[in-house]
Amino acid sequence: MSITTGDSVTLEYTGKLGDGTVFDTSKESVAEEAGLAEAQPDREYTPLTVEIGGGQVIEGMEEGLLGLEAGETETLTIPPEKAYGQPSEENIEEFETEELREMLGGQLPEEGAYLEAQDGSQGEIIHVDEDVIRADFNPPLAGETLTFDVEIIETN
Repeated sequence: MSITTGDSVTLEYTGKLGDGTVFDTSKESVAEEAGLAEAQPDREYTPLTVEIGGGQVIEGMEEGLLGLEAGETETLTIPPEKAYGQPSEENIEEFETEELREMLGGQLPEEGAYLEAQDGSQGEIIHVDEDVIRADFNPPLAGETLTFDVEIIETN
């Protein structure tokens, strides 16, 4: 039976950037080979179950799974518009240096460090001077065309 909106789908996947770098996977052996397992030692690598149309994965992934069947494998190429979008200046926030120093208990972040916003999003510090600190809250994969190798385990 082909996957349609509303179906629950369990799949194995490996996500790669345009240059072939693995950035995410459900397979522990792939994670170990790519160095992801070492970076996330507490993560469990198991098949992913999503409801199609539930907004649990990026738009291009949902669209790419439609019509597939249990047992099928497919390579999905997802442009930024159907993934994490393009980087936007609107996602770069500016803080007064002294104000941020007070919020951080007297410490000042360095370029390359990360700030966590109240909503849990993380921004990379991209500029620090005496007056202003800028943090980039664009998703790390913004602007990237992503490739996912998927294997459909089961559908309900």
